[in-house]
Parts: sequence; C-alpha cells; structure tokens
Amino acid sequence: MLASAFWQHPLVETAGYFSVVVLCLVVSMVLFEVVTKYKNWEEIRKGNVAVALATGGKILGVCNVFRYSIERHTSLIEMLGWGLYGFSLLIFAYFLFEFLTPLIKVDEEIAKDNRSVGFISCTISVGLSFVIGASIS
Repeated sequence: MLASAFWQHPLVETAGYFSVVVLCLVVSMVLFEVVTKYKNWEEIRKGNVAVALATGGKILGVCNVFRYSIERHTSLIEMLGWGLYGFSLLIFAYFLFEFLTPLIKVDEEIAKDNRSVGFISCTISVGLSFVIGASIS
C-alpha cells in the first residue's frame, strides 16, 4: 500500500513521465539521424540554421505528441505506446514530405542551409504533431 502511494505521488509520477519522454526523445533523435542524409548535430555545430530549424521542429513535434499522450492516458505503458505510435506517424510524415515534393530534394536543401525548406520542415513537424496528438485516444 505504501509503495503504491509512493508511485502515485504527483512528484514521482511527473519524474517518471519526464524520464521516459526524455529517453524516447533521445531515441527519436537517433532515428532521425539515421533517416536523414546529413549529420544533424554536426551541421548544427557548424551553424546550419536550416538543420537547426528542421531538428528543432522534430524535437518540438515529438514532445508535443508525448504531451498529448500523457494528458490522455493514465498508465505509463499506455502513454508510451501512444507516444511511440505518434512518433511513428511523424517519421511517416517526414518521408511523405520528401515524397510529395519531388522538385525539391528536402534533405539536400536542408544540408545546404536552405532555411526556407528547414522552416517548412519545422512547421510540418510541429503542425502534424498537433493533429496526431489530438487524434490520440
């Protein structure tokens, strides 16, 4: 009974959700590093604003999806499952963006610091995260 009360304390619960989401964010950034043709953090270190915009949009998008998942689910497992599902949809949206813009090689333009493409990539990630989050049930 006492152990159960400990895990249900708001401070402990918040720390648990925070820890899990940070871990998921790290994993998602590694996956995005794998699917992009450029090295995100190396380009950001060099001052590539387009990569920073695209990466920032991905971070905000992933965090927003998990925010909705935390808000709507009472168990850590449910929150994690729906959050990961939402993240999978964001990855799909990334590939869809590349596919639907055949005249623009999104990864190449972002790697060349085309800030317009980086901004659109950011906006797509953030915008779709709201749609994904709202649909999480």
